[in-house]
Amino acid sequence: MNTRSHTPVPCLLGPTASGKTAAALAFAARRPVEIISVDSALVYREMDIGTAKPSAEERAVAPHHLIDIVDPTDAYSAAQFRADTLRLTGEIHARGHLPLLVGGTMLYYKALTQGLNDLPSANAEVRAALDADAARDGWPAMHARLAAVDPVTAARLAPNDSQRIQRALEVFMLSGKAMSVLLAAPAPQDDAAAAWRFVPIALEPSDRSVLHARIEKRFDAMLAGGFVDEVVKLRERGDLLPDMPSMRCVGYRQVWEYLDGSVDYATMRDKGIFATRQLCKRQLTWLRSMTERVVVDCCDPRATERVLEEIEALV
Repeated sequence: MNTRSHTPVPCLLGPTASGKTAAALAFAARRPVEIISVDSALVYREMDIGTAKPSAEERAVAPHHLIDIVDPTDAYSAAQFRADTLRLTGEIHARGHLPLLVGGTMLYYKALTQGLNDLPSANAEVRAALDADAARDGWPAMHARLAAVDPVTAARLAPNDSQRIQRALEVFMLSGKAMSVLLAAPAPQDDAAAAWRFVPIALEPSDRSVLHARIEKRFDAMLAGGFVDEVVKLRERGDLLPDMPSMRCVGYRQVWEYLDGSVDYATMRDKGIFATRQLCKRQLTWLRSMTERVVVDCCDPRATERVLEEIEALV
């Protein structure tokens, strides 16, 4: 009999629109599983259409965790995800069910399996000071300031990426070290993570154009399904801002711009599809760096069946 330390936990990973949800639900129809979402957008309440959140019917097939757990005004960190997932994995296993991780937020998966670097926590006073500087000088000037102290991080950020520029400057101001240096340091491991063997099964396209076509079709379906109205309701709350992590999610940022009158509807649609494809590209880059993953071609008509075979082989 397996000891807990040898218990594999299947992790169904993949870019957006690769068929993760369908495969997970197909497996849930076979076995008593509980699904843990690995998705930084699904954590937010009131954001259903633009996140392609599983429907009530889909969520009734198996218990789902880490969906609808925070308000859009709040942030949810990789550290919180890691703690919640390790706790849930133990609880699900104790109930005699199989924990199945499903999603595409690779930073979450990396935090779960490799641990977290010791970055300083957010500091309201430092952020307020940086916001004041940015209001006076502009974010491109703040980007230049970052380049002087952390050229590696600055090189991968756009000059107007206010959220990430602010965070990188905050880390430097609090620690005296460049964020790139801290991230390059080995992360401390802990016993809680060592108790499980997380096994990545990756849905990846043999033909990226197939995935691009799915992304376009799904974005159009979101628009037809009321995505713009969803963002209208979020804006009407009056407590959300476009630079909050929730409103920076792919699609929401572009619809917000459209509702502000910055772009027309056709441009919003095109920018939303392009941003989703860029997200897909980043997700695939993360996945391909994980040499231990088991790859299933999401363009294969038998992709779902192949995923089920891989999970069955594990458990």
